Amino acid sequence: MRSSLTLVGTLWAFLSLVTAVASSTSYFLPYWLFGSQLGKPVSFSTFRRCNYPVRGEGHNLIMVEECGRYASFSAIPSLAWQMCTVVTGAGCALLLLVALAAVLGCCMEELISRMMGRCMGAAQFVGGLLISSGCALYPLGWNSPEVMQTCGNISNQFQLGTCRLGWAYYCAGGGAAAAMLICTWLSCFAGRDPKPVMLVESIMKNTNSYAMELDHCLKP
Repeated sequence: MRSSLTLVGTLWAFLSLVTAVASSTSYFLPYWLFGSQLGKPVSFSTFRRCNYPVRGEGHNLIMVEECGRYASFSAIPSLAWQMCTVVTGAGCALLLLVALAAVLGCCMEELISRMMGRCMGAAQFVGGLLISSGCALYPLGWNSPEVMQTCGNISNQFQLGTCRLGWAYYCAGGGAAAAMLICTWLSCFAGRDPKPVMLVESIMKNTNSYAMELDHCLKP
């Protein structure tokens, strides 16, 4: 089965899939920020958290050691993290759609032309830009009470306090950078230009099909 992609296009499809999966996986994993509370390790993403305090018997705080998302969108600790959740999620969705189309282009002929590949590269640039914007917004939420309790009560915007950034944050940013710089450039050479003979054959085939349907309809 002939591919609609060039050799460079095959590399582009592979890298598109890798960057999309890396960014999307990092988006869902709660390992963007690491700290501690009540002697227990705590980690955050934009809309998920691992280990959180609850009131126990005698109104004492105890740590529940499990991971989960916030109960509602409004429960996310800060407006900056709410914006980060939406922007980063939109960017990941866009990268996944382009990656899916690129992988299909490896298996289907005439799916991705040279112009289509460039348009998909532009979409990847936008997706990477959205994820990068989400990563830039993330530090604006470090002054929320919930984060400050985890970071020694000395964290602030762009100041981590006793916390540290997690590997998922770097993975999301790295995937976005690769999509914007490498994948966007490779997409310019990904698709094949349709051959004139193929275009003529396609036009003649469609014309004959329409003529047969019209002749069938006109027959009594």
